[in-house]
Amino acid sequence: MKGLVLAAGPGRRLHPLTAALPKTLLPLNDGRTILDLSLANLCAVGIEDVAIVTGFAADEIERRVPDLERGHGVRVELVFNDRAEEWNNAYSLWLARDVFGQGALLLNGDTVHPHSVEETLLTAGGPGVLLAVDDSKALGEEAMKVLAWEDGRLRTITKNVDPSEADGEYIGVALIASAAAGALADALETTWRRDPSLYYEDGFQELADRTGNVHLASIGSVQWVEVDDQADLDRAREIECRY
Repeated sequence: MKGLVLAAGPGRRLHPLTAALPKTLLPLNDGRTILDLSLANLCAVGIEDVAIVTGFAADEIERRVPDLERGHGVRVELVFNDRAEEWNNAYSLWLARDVFGQGALLLNGDTVHPHSVEETLLTAGGPGVLLAVDDSKALGEEAMKVLAWEDGRLRTITKNVDPSEADGEYIGVALIASAAAGALADALETTWRRDPSLYYEDGFQELADRTGNVHLASIGSVQWVEVDDQADLDRAREIECRY
């Protein structure tokens, strides 16, 4: 089992903070960055081998690798996406197919959350892809919303769902079992080749439509935030100091 952090995007909504810095390196509290928190979460559940998909300002992450490895006791592998500023993250995740082929905990590099989320996924386990879902918060139009079948499998994942009808929000953390890795890689390739602007969640939808092997796990009442703008970053700094 490996950790896999997606940190390739340019984070344009946070300019000027991200003019030359990937979002994942934005500071939270006590000198920690979002990436530091991601690595700490993975270490807390016993994962010491981590791959980071880089793209925009990749050199900023690369030069920090020795400090990240020493500070967190992890081994870091970098996967470079040379199209990160042109294409969306379905391609980023596909580039890491050799990593998740061994089984992986996938984390968006801009999501701040406690390691209880990773614990929930690892406890639930399963042979497919398992998505961490917040089914307690009020949802907005921009949320990556999910609809579930009665048995807990994913039916739909998209932002284009009426919030009042959704069964929750995917928070950007997923467990990929090695047994499902080949099918997921194929679904992701179909997705980005169809339209390189699509999200990796569209790849999850492709996999769900093909195999039905994508499941949902409720994270319970957990404080978390996806950092897209300054208000999100302020919220991340507020909640991060609580765990």
